[in-house]
Amino acid sequence: MENSQLIAMITEAAIKQICHRSENNKIPVAISNRHVHLSQRDIKILFGEHHTFKIKKVLSQPKQYACEEKVTLVGVKGVIENVRILGPSRTHTQVEISVSDGIKLGISPPVRDSGDLANSASITLVGPLGCLTLQEGVIVAARHIHMHTTDAERFGVKDKERISVTAAGPRGLVFNETLIRVSEHYRLEMHIDIDEANAASLHNQDYVEIHQTHSNTQKSFL
Repeated sequence: MENSQLIAMITEAAIKQICHRSENNKIPVAISNRHVHLSQRDIKILFGEHHTFKIKKVLSQPKQYACEEKVTLVGVKGVIENVRILGPSRTHTQVEISVSDGIKLGISPPVRDSGDLANSASITLVGPLGCLTLQEGVIVAARHIHMHTTDAERFGVKDKERISVTAAGPRGLVFNETLIRVSEHYRLEMHIDIDEANAASLHNQDYVEIHQTHSNTQKSFL
């Protein structure tokens, strides 16, 4: 085999390897709009004693779905109607909104990981059969990445680790303090809210890449 042919073969193999590696390092984006997770107690108050949610769409993460049902959020300065319920029910009702939503409602919810509701913001929920006021339960959900255990191993990250993620493009930026959530049931996906997506001009199923881990042995995949 001539040197020129060997060089061509090596070059082609290297290009394929780089492309494969780049594709493997990409994480699809899912943009989360405002929504509500309800407890069984609060389902009864808002929708009735024996109400069963109607599934509108199954979501990408296991056992999660969007419901046909919606509620109205009432803050101290404004109202947001037609806020979708996500199922299944939870132990505690949780309302997830954006910073912009908070401004419209006149409340200032903290940025929190899902489930961390202590001393979060208050809101009134109005359903077809009743209403209730939560003394706490409204958060701006912290950005996070769902990873299967094999993805976490491939990226070299751990559950509950915080990393930096890069979004490319004309409005590209780095999302610091991105939470990693690992489970053998998860599908690889980064969840951000509408404010974050608009800031970087991201759309559903666009891709981001891990920029840097925050452990003692930092690494870059770029």
